[in-house]
Amino acid sequence: MRRKPLRKPARQRKKSRTTVGDPLTAPIKSADRRTIAGIGVDIMRAGSGRIKRLVYPPGFRWSTHLKPVVGTALCMHAHVGLFVRGHVRGEYADGCTFEFVAPQAVVVEPGHDAWVVGAGPAVLIQFDAQDETARHFGLSQEHRHLHA
Repeated sequence: MRRKPLRKPARQRKKSRTTVGDPLTAPIKSADRRTIAGIGVDIMRAGSGRIKRLVYPPGFRWSTHLKPVVGTALCMHAHVGLFVRGHVRGEYADGCTFEFVAPQAVVVEPGHDAWVVGAGPAVLIQFDAQDETARHFGLSQEHRHLHA
């Protein structure tokens, strides 16, 4: 009597395939790869703009890790993109707060602090026009609290 080879249940097979490599954090061919203050940054050119993948490690906070590198009190870069993994909270100078839990579209004006929440990394796919991102996407150059 011939026996069929034992196979793992489908649930286990699928799990083992997804743990081999994580496409959200795996190296991107032809990307300019950098690490800045613990953030993994992959930059790809797209016409006059850029597409960036930012991988923020657990425990990352802009005011703790990037403020000393950048030299400004708050992050003065606009962020527009798709938040694909993790959980991030942030605050503007006027006390307004924001929170993103993946998957979610992201629009953050300049003038903010932000931090990763939880034990896993946060991954943002960002569309960027370098120093012109806020203007290019029609955002304020700095967050302004609007009173009702």
